[in-house]
Amino acid sequence: MRIYCMSDIHGCLAEFEEALSKVLDHLEEEDTMLVLLGDYVHGGENNRGVLDRIMRLQRQYGSDKVVALMGNHDEWIVDGTSTIDFMIGSRDRYRVDDGSDDKYIHWISNLPRYFVEGNTIFVHAGIDEESGDLWEWGTSDDTFTFKYPADVGQIPNLDMKVVAGHVGTAEISGDPRYHDIYYDGASHYYIDGTVLDSGMIPVLMVDTEEDKYYRVTESGTWLILPYDEENGM
Repeated sequence: MRIYCMSDIHGCLAEFEEALSKVLDHLEEEDTMLVLLGDYVHGGENNRGVLDRIMRLQRQYGSDKVVALMGNHDEWIVDGTSTIDFMIGSRDRYRVDDGSDDKYIHWISNLPRYFVEGNTIFVHAGIDEESGDLWEWGTSDDTFTFKYPADVGQIPNLDMKVVAGHVGTAEISGDPRYHDIYYDGASHYYIDGTVLDSGMIPVLMVDTEEDKYYRVTESGTWLILPYDEENGM
């Protein structure tokens, strides 16, 4: 299986379409999927446009081929502490609740918190790594969507990789100019490129049969090396 994935779209529809342009032709192929890791809203100017686009993709290809996971910003909408357009503490006083957002809230409320294929766990924020190979039972709902800070290094007693968003790779790498995919050389691939700063949404492709991870660009698909190795550290 080849799984293309991206995360933290945050209402940036144009950037999302640019990332999708690298993927959509492949979705026509067998044994290919798209996994979206959450945080579809808040920040950009087209929150509903992003949600509509994902919902259309699921109708076109099926929700088993286009998997959308829940992020913390999405969860805030479901629990009522935020609206689609405004984050916590900044409610839209002038928007009349006419029921038009009910379809989005219903869709978000049914999103899974993680997805597993082969040797890879796809999740918005992370898992309880102290639980080892019992992570599915040991991880709370909040950890899947809100875990902070990002863990790096080998996960004890778990021979799997975690692909996550939530924390920008600029923060994880310690380089404010870095907005690409971050691989720690052990157990973690982080793919939140902080689209509101960078104007880009990185695309990761996971080949689950070969257990290899690739960066998808306009010029091709490239095997991802550990961050320190790629950056000569």
